[in-house]
Amino acid sequence: MQQSSVKPIYEGKAKQLFPGPESGQYIMRFKDSATAFNAKKKAEIENKGALNLRISSKIFEYLQKNGVESHYVRTINEREMVVKAVQIIPIEVVVRNIAAGSLCKRLGIQEKIEISPALVEFFFKSDPLDDPILTDDHIRIMKLATPDELTELRRLALKVNDLLQSFFKSLDIILVDFKVEFGRDKDGKILLADEVTPDGCRLWDAKTLDILDKDRFRKDLGGLAQAYEKVLSRIEQGHA
Repeated sequence: MQQSSVKPIYEGKAKQLFPGPESGQYIMRFKDSATAFNAKKKAEIENKGALNLRISSKIFEYLQKNGVESHYVRTINEREMVVKAVQIIPIEVVVRNIAAGSLCKRLGIQEKIEISPALVEFFFKSDPLDDPILTDDHIRIMKLATPDELTELRRLALKVNDLLQSFFKSLDIILVDFKVEFGRDKDGKILLADEVTPDGCRLWDAKTLDILDKDRFRKDLGGLAQAYEKVLSRIEQGHA
């Protein structure tokens, strides 16, 4: 049963959390909201939540089969999945394979330059502060993660990158960059959390370089849902 009549225990820009079917679990519901520039730009995109739920479910399942543990448990309907309860680490981990977006603006790097080996960056998860970039020392001073946890965040992010590059390459999609979040479970183990969708990944069609991600919304290109449908169709055909 969908949770539309139940008050969420947490609500973010694109998702809601509700009590789960078992202790230590939540139900995560994907909304149709589209936001950019730390929610300074907003819109409702019909069917976006359902598309992201299906994309994220498929990707979580693929990653788990290949040794990346996450909070994902199962999908229960077109907009909701059951997830393990985790304490989210307030660090956004960004992995970049090709120069694009804020990296080019910050450093004056030319767009579309390949980055090898991949670049890992950390950002403080804080909308009021516009998600500032973090160094290892910032993380230590702010006590956001221990040195061992930071090493694990890097290791896991790069493993996810290797897997997703192969995953998308087989679908004729280029994984330009992506953002992921992690959380600690009740035993302190770090798990991949939140979502993995075109909201947080830059994805380009390998043949045409058409944008298949939320940059379509950021840049007022239109066709966001259609781009997400294309990504989902390729995932379901290539990884049924």
